[in-house]
Amino acid sequence: MGVCASTELELERWLAQESSAGDPLLPLAVLARHQSFGHGQQGRRWSSPPGGVWLSAALPWPQDPAVIAAPSLAVVVGVAREIEALLPPMRRQALRIKWPNDLLLDGRKLAGVLPRLRLRAGRIRWTQVGVGLNGRNPVPRGAISLQQVLGRHHPAVEPLRLAARVLRGLEWAVAQGGQPELVRREAERRLELLREPLIHEGRLWQVLGLETDGALRLGSGDDRTLLRRRF
Repeated sequence: MGVCASTELELERWLAQESSAGDPLLPLAVLARHQSFGHGQQGRRWSSPPGGVWLSAALPWPQDPAVIAAPSLAVVVGVAREIEALLPPMRRQALRIKWPNDLLLDGRKLAGVLPRLRLRAGRIRWTQVGVGLNGRNPVPRGAISLQQVLGRHHPAVEPLRLAARVLRGLEWAVAQGGQPELVRREAERRLELLREPLIHEGRLWQVLGLETDGALRLGSGDDRTLLRRRF
């Protein structure tokens, strides 16, 4: 579609219509040229002008929560794989996952992912995800677009081409939805490791890695703990 308040709201509307006749036929995705009221993590406003990829999707996912890959990790890895394919080989290591759900390029935000699981009676019906990717759109301070890296006239920064890559990234995530350890490894090797310890519950901790459920594994001396982020 052209302009909408939020692809997430449009997706919810479509899912409600589909669900009135039973379980919705998945996958289902809504793509907008521009969002006037997009939102990201913790309800923060997500700037989504024309030129980027602004997409919400409902994806089939394994039903047992105990044996699934974390949707946040699977989707962010799937999108990262597609972006890496566009970058010059020497720049691919500059694309990093900022826990729990952002992609950074040269330390600046390139993309964000907002995942949610839809449950019924303790079983997963589907996973729902919003993706925002800066293509050739203007970006705020602290962010970066692919146009700034690849150049204004590079064909890959055209929004529909980028949207196709995001959809392929989502396909990869769905295919690996039952492979939590594989997804964890792929995410961990792209993880942006903090140079300085982080403060958690009043103590300094070093980031040690990721758990299969998406939790951040922390260490302080001989102590270990997990940091989880609820979406």
